[in-house]
Amino acid sequence: MDLNDLFQSVMAGGLPGQLGQIAGVDDSQQAESAASTIFSTLMGAIQKNSSTPEGAEALNAALERDHDGSILDNLSGLLSGNAQPQNSNSTNGVGILGHLFGNKQGNVVNAVSQQTGLDASKIMNMMVIMAPIVMGMLGKAKNQTGADAGGLGNLIGSVMGGQAGSNPIMNILTGVLDKDGDGSFMDDVMGGGIGNLLGGLFGGKK
Repeated sequence: MDLNDLFQSVMAGGLPGQLGQIAGVDDSQQAESAASTIFSTLMGAIQKNSSTPEGAEALNAALERDHDGSILDNLSGLLSGNAQPQNSNSTNGVGILGHLFGNKQGNVVNAVSQQTGLDASKIMNMMVIMAPIVMGMLGKAKNQTGADAGGLGNLIGSVMGGQAGSNPIMNILTGVLDKDGDGSFMDDVMGGGIGNLLGGLFGGKK
């Protein structure tokens, strides 16, 4: 099962309705469309930030430490507050978004808001909820395939690979985050340099 299949499975399990209820999006179709856009946005950021060997190692370590996919086992219970995760780091969406986007988080939220037509505050709420879910999906796919750091690119590519040039979400990410126009926003987000990436991206507490 690749990441697209996992996402569709989770969506079929009632995620859009729960997201809409929590974020205040009354239209279920609008919630589903926004969830798909946010999924692509998060995967695009993960792909960009793990595109170097160092970034892939940092992502792999985070998946092994905090995101094994178990969050998906009782997702409805977690979202409703009727269940608690064994590892609190696995559900800290604010921390994950901070590591992914740094101080450009607001720019990304606003761009996705414009893309979806939803209020930025609702997009932010949905992104906080979905970030741990997306990491859980990636962790589950990693465990199912036995992928190591070097193989994560193939898993992520099952969603984003081959689409980067024409995918409007990737254009949004590049345009919003790549402030110096060099085509790579990793240095911009993390403040410059791979040292900051290793010390921050996925590596801190979530």
